[in-house]
Amino acid sequence: MENTVSIERLKAHVYKLSHDIGERGLFKYDNLNKAADYIAGEFRSFGYEVTFQKYNIRNRIFRNIVVTKAGNRRPGEVIILGAHYDSMRGPGADDNASAVAGLLETARMFSAEPTGRTVKFIAFTNEEPPLFKKKSMGSMVYAKAARENNVNIKGALILEMIGYFSDRSRSQHHPPGLNLFYPDKGNFIAIIGNAKSKKLISYMVSSFRKVTDLPIERAVVPNVVIGIGMSDDWSFWKEGYPAVMITDTAYYRNPNYHKKSDTYDTLDYKSMAKVTKGVAAALKAIAK
Repeated sequence: MENTVSIERLKAHVYKLSHDIGERGLFKYDNLNKAADYIAGEFRSFGYEVTFQKYNIRNRIFRNIVVTKAGNRRPGEVIILGAHYDSMRGPGADDNASAVAGLLETARMFSAEPTGRTVKFIAFTNEEPPLFKKKSMGSMVYAKAARENNVNIKGALILEMIGYFSDRSRSQHHPPGLNLFYPDKGNFIAIIGNAKSKKLISYMVSSFRKVTDLPIERAVVPNVVIGIGMSDDWSFWKEGYPAVMITDTAYYRNPNYHKKSDTYDTLDYKSMAKVTKGVAAALKAIAK
């Protein structure tokens, strides 16, 4: 696996999605398709074959973008690295162009890397409201079909906002009660999962710490905690699959969440590169 994460590539992906394309989603359908075409084109440029899981909403076709890298020892066991590519009320640089950038850069790094398990890189559509936690949410469509087809998903790693960091005291907030256990500086990446995902979290944390000095915090929490299961990880939990969310904690840190001020120039690309490097290391360990 190529070990060098390109900060310039991360910037270019975020700029393209958030600045050149802009808001993209259910109500910005043309832009959503532009984003999908861009992501698919980038995957192809790395040498991958791209497939689309298509489904219909209001007589419009929506697409999950799927790349499959077959495992050479346990091809029936699947590891997913995913991120949603739609945005909400604005350019969506952190939410979620940052995660798509990390997804694409990791896929590029793995283009010539053999894996024991099958790895799927997936860009999901329609994570944002009004389809969040609805049957038409892209990751829910995918996870439900996977369960119906008895796909053996060993873990889903979900990138959800990985670009906003701050060393300022009190820049980090937490769900009620968790402030007693976690830092008040928003300079870390969080790995969050439910009880079924504890082993996955441990792999993620140990792999991160081997390759980067970026602070990392873990949390194994029940779904009832506010802000937990707030992305595509929820879809996999609902279908009984282990899944973790890799996140800068969204609105608990980033004041630009779901605003027009969520722009490419507000992000910390050096820290984003460290997150991507950690994700790649974890994926290599889990998919071996």
